[in-house]
Amino acid sequence: MAGRGKRYLDCLKLVDRMEIYPPEEALDLAKKVAFVRFDETLELHLRTALDPRRSDQQVRGITLLPHGRGKKIRIVCLTQGEGIKIAQDAGADYVGGDELIQKIEGGWLEFDATIATPDIMGKVARLGKILGRRGLMPNPKTETVVPPPDLPRVISDLRKGRVEFRLDRTGIIHLPVGKLSFDKNKLLENLKAAVDSVIKARPSGAKGQYIRSSFISSSMGPGIKIDLKPLLGIS
Repeated sequence: MAGRGKRYLDCLKLVDRMEIYPPEEALDLAKKVAFVRFDETLELHLRTALDPRRSDQQVRGITLLPHGRGKKIRIVCLTQGEGIKIAQDAGADYVGGDELIQKIEGGWLEFDATIATPDIMGKVARLGKILGRRGLMPNPKTETVVPPPDLPRVISDLRKGRVEFRLDRTGIIHLPVGKLSFDKNKLLENLKAAVDSVIKARPSGAKGQYIRSSFISSSMGPGIKIDLKPLLGIS
């Protein structure tokens, strides 16, 4: 725990590292051990039994949080032709083609989500190294590469609480599930939606146990081990 502050260490003492908490208790505890002054994001971390090196054990998908993420999402839409007016009318924050691509190449990254239309993906591909490492690269698998008529639906979903998830190189899936200030019942419903989506995204190469352990934590708080079975209706 070298480098951890006194307040964090004091909060950590309230968490039993050997205990697997029921969802409601875990949320109560997450709120109790929050020690910073801003409204933290509540995060779900799922340790899987998957091998990230195997192509048949990759996990990537989306979930719609019924109560949203609790933050304003800045949306970039890379498109051209008819897509420009459609995206503007649907409420995308930044819309454009070549000039917007060049702006991103120049280092501009003041946005939270990127969507694109297929007709411009040949140009967007050169942003792979910039956007990919930040999880912002448009991808058909996460429905962020869609034809112009689908742009309003995707933009609306992003506003409502659409969250992408994927397996990282250590075999863990990380998802934001709302703000710590949310009512507990809203957080429970967001958690259930997130877990359901990850379960449905189980890859064909997953054998035996899929999720080994699960934790929740606030942005700055300690991890709390949580029992997923009640969320899934499993006794």
